[in-house]
Amino acid sequence: MKKYLILVLLLIFSLPNFAKDGYELWLDYRPIENSIMRSEADRLFSGIFFFGKNPTYEAIQKELQLAAPKMTGKAPIFSTERLNQTQVWLGTREELAQVFGLQDQVTIRNLGEDGYWMGPVVFQGKTYFTIVGNRPVGVLYGFFDWLKSLQSGSFDSNKVKMESPKIQLRILNHWDNLDRTVERGYAGFSIWDWHRLPGYIDPRYIDYARANASIGINAVSLTNVNANARILTTDFMKKAKVLADIFRPYGIKVFLTARFSAPIEIGGLKTADPLDPEVIAFWKKKTDEMYQHIPDFGGYLVKANSEGQPGPHEYQRTHAEGANMLADALAPHGGVVIWRAFVYSHEIDEDRHKQANLEFVPLDGKFRENVIIQVKNGAIDFQPREPFHPLFGAVKQTNLGVEFQITQEYLGQATQLVYLSPMWEEVLRSKTFRPTPNSTVAGIVDGSDSGQKLTLMAGVSNIGTDRNWTGHLFGQANWYAFGRLAWDPYLNSEQIAEEWTKLTFGQNPENLTKIKGIMLDSHEAAVTYMTPLGLHHIMGWDHHYGPGPWVTGGRADWTALYYHRADSLGIGFDRTFTGSKALEQYAPEIIQAWSDSEQIPEKYLLWFHHLPWDYTMKSGKTLWEEIGLHYDQGVKSARKMKSTWESLNGAIDPEQFSHVSQLLGIQVQEAEWWRNACLLYFQSISKRPFPSEIEQPEGDLEYYKSLRFPTAPGIRPRW
Repeated sequence: MKKYLILVLLLIFSLPNFAKDGYELWLDYRPIENSIMRSEADRLFSGIFFFGKNPTYEAIQKELQLAAPKMTGKAPIFSTERLNQTQVWLGTREELAQVFGLQDQVTIRNLGEDGYWMGPVVFQGKTYFTIVGNRPVGVLYGFFDWLKSLQSGSFDSNKVKMESPKIQLRILNHWDNLDRTVERGYAGFSIWDWHRLPGYIDPRYIDYARANASIGINAVSLTNVNANARILTTDFMKKAKVLADIFRPYGIKVFLTARFSAPIEIGGLKTADPLDPEVIAFWKKKTDEMYQHIPDFGGYLVKANSEGQPGPHEYQRTHAEGANMLADALAPHGGVVIWRAFVYSHEIDEDRHKQANLEFVPLDGKFRENVIIQVKNGAIDFQPREPFHPLFGAVKQTNLGVEFQITQEYLGQATQLVYLSPMWEEVLRSKTFRPTPNSTVAGIVDGSDSGQKLTLMAGVSNIGTDRNWTGHLFGQANWYAFGRLAWDPYLNSEQIAEEWTKLTFGQNPENLTKIKGIMLDSHEAAVTYMTPLGLHHIMGWDHHYGPGPWVTGGRADWTALYYHRADSLGIGFDRTFTGSKALEQYAPEIIQAWSDSEQIPEKYLLWFHHLPWDYTMKSGKTLWEEIGLHYDQGVKSARKMKSTWESLNGAIDPEQFSHVSQLLGIQVQEAEWWRNACLLYFQSISKRPFPSEIEQPEGDLEYYKSLRFPTAPGIRPRW
């Protein structure tokens, strides 16, 4: 039996890495290619000692038992004594108190609850590679970083590394419904099998927790922000408890979405008024019960008074009064209210861009300390490109977190390769000029500029039941990138792309250069063939799949015409002092620069300005010509991405290659569709010929208008 096991391990180690279906994500633990690094890993894996016993250390042991045979061809050896035949020490600062001097202990303590220290420790004449955290979860984060460095070839046992997350709550928001459909999900159904919970535990839940912990995600909201009150019933608490128990060793807390009208729907009350004593008592009792099932329950995520969701406005109460009522129920348990700032109403005759500021700026300083306002990266709705949300920098006494959308609702969904880290990095590095002249969105979100005590970065999940989790293999890179930026919002996109590519496709330098190049070009390409020069919200109706610049009817702010405002004279949304005045919600430095169509970055031009078709651009071309050139360049960029990928045929796993190749073929077709449909539509208004330099749009405008997509994923079926 022993000989057979050894043979199996050798086969695993020596066989080519083919037929990868994507399930293992960036944790497939490829064999270490560098012989020196492999020898070093083999030595370290041969003697590992834990300075304690707890579920998190058990999770680390299981991960090593999975990783070591794949990486080195040998199983790890765990020592029962810390000195004999031991190479690696793992434990908390308190557990290793006798090993570290007082100054080193202070240094480690200052890394915070989730931080870790790793490097060589000399004890009684022998050197041990040591990973230390203030809590076991800190050891876990350091352990995953160690494995990553071994895989990527960057590990150096002689160097000390210290890290701690810059943001406290690093949370995935699942828009999963209780019937297992996923709103704006493009990778299958919800992974939460509520029907079979709590009795059946899908192994996928554990793999999900492993993946999140490996990139530092420490919280998850299980259910859709368009909430169903049933998730707060006792029956569903028991189901959620099972997930919380699975996630706890991996440092992940469970949050649930709270429907504001739950006191009526499941409590039998006649009102949900947040100042009503019976409503207050309902939420206190419900919250106390929640903590009986889940002692480390994170808290509630709330969408209120937006897109038809109930909220405090029905009772002439403010968002602060609604949030504080829930915060008071959670406070005795250490829980948090995450209150979304995505609020807009068709009853308010204001540019949607302005409505969140109009609601929340007057409430600055009126929210409890355990409330954090979750603000989308931009003021409209996760568009392919948006200027940063004006709430960042506009309030001084309110906790603000940033919300990004990992799922590609407006960016090609799961048929398109769009690496989102450059978009998020663009927002995080944006200068707000408030509260200081050098403040950035990242500095506000992590508290270094704002001084806020509670910090958060949220990502709307792109995860589903597809075998590869995210529908598109490169969707995994966006999940990975979100976790890395939530840990450190100052990381750059190229570094993150290189990490993920090495973990997913291996170390080959030529492959790495090509794949990283595709990733780093992909977002700009998508923006260019979808919404160049600040155009926005011109996608198809409801399903948001494909172009729809002609969309009109119903709510004005759900139509494309409301946003691009194309007419015989020109195009663009005037948000300056001559228009909606939304620009005035930013700092004076931004107002001054962006009010001038010649100073504003051209990527935001039509977001803030309505300009003549013949307006002269910086290139010397007219605006109409530049729009055409951009759309055409976007198509060429998509074709280049596909061509570069095709050159990898035979150099990477054939299943991975075929999967991405087919989807890139679809992406090129969709890029052409966007270009043709948008340019034909805008030409019907501008009455100008297409630039001679571009590939002339093909097709008939009426044909593009007639297209219907009843089977588009991401919404409940409507046929």
